[in-house]
Amino acid sequence: MLYYLFEYLEQQFQFPGASLFGFLTFRAAVAIILSLLISTIYGKRIIRFLRKKQVGETIRDLGLEGQVEKAGTPTMGGIIIILATLIPVLLLAKLENIYVILLIITTLWMGTIGFIDDYIKKFKNDKEGLKGKFKVLGQVGLGLIVGLTLYFHDDVTIKEELPIQEQRALLAENPNLPEAQLFDVAKKSTKTTIPFVKNNEFDYSDLITWINPDLEEYAWIIFILVAITIVTAVSNGANLTDGIDGLAAGTSAIVVLTLGIFAWVSGNIIFSKYLDIMYIPQVEEITIYIAAFVGALIGFLWYNAYPAQVFMGDTGSLTIGGIIAVIAIAVRKEWLIPVLCGIFLAENLSVMMQVSYFKYTRKKYGEGKRIFKMSPLHHHYQKSGYHESKIVTRFWIIGILLAIISIVTLKIR
Repeated sequence: MLYYLFEYLEQQFQFPGASLFGFLTFRAAVAIILSLLISTIYGKRIIRFLRKKQVGETIRDLGLEGQVEKAGTPTMGGIIIILATLIPVLLLAKLENIYVILLIITTLWMGTIGFIDDYIKKFKNDKEGLKGKFKVLGQVGLGLIVGLTLYFHDDVTIKEELPIQEQRALLAENPNLPEAQLFDVAKKSTKTTIPFVKNNEFDYSDLITWINPDLEEYAWIIFILVAITIVTAVSNGANLTDGIDGLAAGTSAIVVLTLGIFAWVSGNIIFSKYLDIMYIPQVEEITIYIAAFVGALIGFLWYNAYPAQVFMGDTGSLTIGGIIAVIAIAVRKEWLIPVLCGIFLAENLSVMMQVSYFKYTRKKYGEGKRIFKMSPLHHHYQKSGYHESKIVTRFWIIGILLAIISIVTLKIR
């Protein structure tokens, strides 16, 4: 809204300083500052409100150190993250941008599912919360919306560089030709980024066109299935990671910041050409959303770091996972998720391995055995005697390392 206001003031009255809002970097900087202020200043008021309404966490006795002390800590703090993200976005982003619209829908969609789950737990005294099948149905529904939108919407395109011979011919005619003239027209594509292969690119249509080239028109089905899988896996991974103070928020901030770098360079024709990565017109606008989201997560950490004054609940964790998944798909970096979101993956796998092995050994030997002392993985380390603040810090360090590896893979072909 402020973006449109200052754009009007600039065009009609040449208002001093109004042109600053035309710069992506300026709006991103304002977004992160504003979200930090909202999450820290108003976050405290929200925590007081949650405490007043007795929206406290019910703790199951799992024999973990410091666990009992957490009983009664306000939950549903994900509301802080959602508000601190959406307010700056509504004020500073181009709201007609399809990528921004999709992220706003994702935030409200997953936030609603998480809120319903937390509400049932706290006010209906049902420890199970929203039934798992309804959560999965919501995640699949979002994946379907994301997949269909990103495939069929006219504004979702990529631009590829013209062949070298054509570029040389154009530059020979006009050495000062703008970079944009060296790219082909914007077009629909099922291409994505995948590390360690030629040009770091992969086309989903290749999975079926080897059978018959005419099957290319059905590549959207594969793309949508991938979108559903990514959204479901990442949102569940973020949910499982939210088990000790500051772990999910801090890890997610690292992941989102990395995706912000990808979004910025992928949407910039000069940087994408220089780095030889896919150029995606208009995707740079989600940098504003990402800046606000990072600010909200860091501001939330002010109260969520050990010892936590508030927990995000499913309201926050499901929303975080959904947003990360959609950003990754939008910037066509979804195949970097196993590396970039390695912490989420490890948490997911630890639960799957634990449950599967327990069922297998119980069926075979009559007594279930465990691989880990407890799952998800962070609880295994708690059972091993590590303090939760040390576990969180080390997981953050691993997250930073994985983020660096993810960026480096863009140049490994």
